[in-house]
Amino acid sequence: MLLVDDDKFLLEMYANKFTKAGAKVETAMNGQEAIDKLKDSEKKYDILVLDIVMPGMDGLELLHNIRKENLASESLIIMLSNQNNPQDIEKAKSLKVGGYIVKATMIPSEVVTEVFRVADSKQK
Repeated sequence: MLLVDDDKFLLEMYANKFTKAGAKVETAMNGQEAIDKLKDSEKKYDILVLDIVMPGMDGLELLHNIRKENLASESLIIMLSNQNNPQDIEKAKSLKVGGYIVKATMIPSEVVTEVFRVADSKQK
């Protein structure tokens, strides 16, 4: 799993929660760092969790670049954002995102549960 968020506190907190739930987690603090990790042919991620609001390359632009460069064709991509903007949700859906979670509506443990629920439903 690769978590991408520019908020260091949230990134570490979610990484800890997902690790405790049994996931192998790596993190990236921005879009370019995420792309660099995805281009590393040694690494494959089953799930990518992307924040939207980040400086430089936002999560939707990152998602667009991932799709354009075919960097994670085997990965389930889930957007995790405080943005509940219908336009952002539609753009994410048009880029074939597997799920869109508004983190402000859930406590962190519910976010972890929801990510795994989405992943399980996509594997069936």
